[in-house]
Amino acid sequence: MGDNIQRVLVTGALGQIGSELCASLRQRYGADNVVASDCKDLSGSKLAKAGPTCTLDVLDRALIEKTVVHYKIDTIVHLAAILSATGEANPDLAWKVNMDGLYNVLEVGRVHHLNQVMVPSSIAVFGPGTPLENTPNDTILRPSTMYGLTKVAGELLGSYYFDKFGLDVRGLRYPGIISAETPPGGGTTDYAVAIFYEAVKHGRYTCFVRDDTRLPMMYMPDCLKATMDLMVAPLHNLKHHTDFNVGAMSFRACELAAEIRKHIPSFQCDYQPDRRQNIADSWPRSVADDAARREWGWRPNFDLETMTEDMIKRLQARHQAGEL
Repeated sequence: MGDNIQRVLVTGALGQIGSELCASLRQRYGADNVVASDCKDLSGSKLAKAGPTCTLDVLDRALIEKTVVHYKIDTIVHLAAILSATGEANPDLAWKVNMDGLYNVLEVGRVHHLNQVMVPSSIAVFGPGTPLENTPNDTILRPSTMYGLTKVAGELLGSYYFDKFGLDVRGLRYPGIISAETPPGGGTTDYAVAIFYEAVKHGRYTCFVRDDTRLPMMYMPDCLKATMDLMVAPLHNLKHHTDFNVGAMSFRACELAAEIRKHIPSFQCDYQPDRRQNIADSWPRSVADDAARREWGWRPNFDLETMTEDMIKRLQARHQAGEL
């Protein structure tokens, strides 16, 4: 069914993934066929200069419906969400945005018979009782955060809409995403993003998790690849739908710092764990993504070494250009 994608609406387009995914989708489907939306004003943004944009609050179902009709949307990539650390600071907001927003999107998808709704999930669905090493795709889901709770419920709700209404809802569980284009945005894995920016700008970083904290991570080009590959995968090949594990690399915080020092020898990193450490400790150290590899051919392109080299090269160029 992914082959039928014609016009795409992306919610949360100003977020870490959304800003880069919109650009990739526009390359594939045409700039005029991908509408970038966010609750914030997009005027003056790179997204607005490259294609259609609109201000959209996912809690406003009527506005979502109006947008879908106006732009003749057949596919929604629903990225709007409150992330883990931010969600713990404001669980009420996290519930409203993550659950009510998703329900609104799915209802609009059902009523207007959309081709597909893509709803990314997260490793935050895991928690105490889940195997920490090579976490299976199908396992215990008992998250300890409001963000994780809403992602589990979101996976189940998406599966319900697929089974009950035939709406093609798809999703993958993102690990920590590392990007050279967008700064950290309130997630527990954001230390693995901030460390690069601070290394290039200041040569030092204070990490908010322990040095031995090991979590699954993914470089943004692989995140975009995974998302778009799943979107176009033949529906008949999919036994899972909303809950694919996707892996790329796993490393300790100290291993990341050591890899950065290969490029910036003077880099200094110290560790001052805060409340986010408890969240990190409840998440997998690595994930098994055999279902994604088997059902739609998932393969990452980057590991720790190649990602670090590319990240530093790109961030140093941006820093010299005065963009950081």
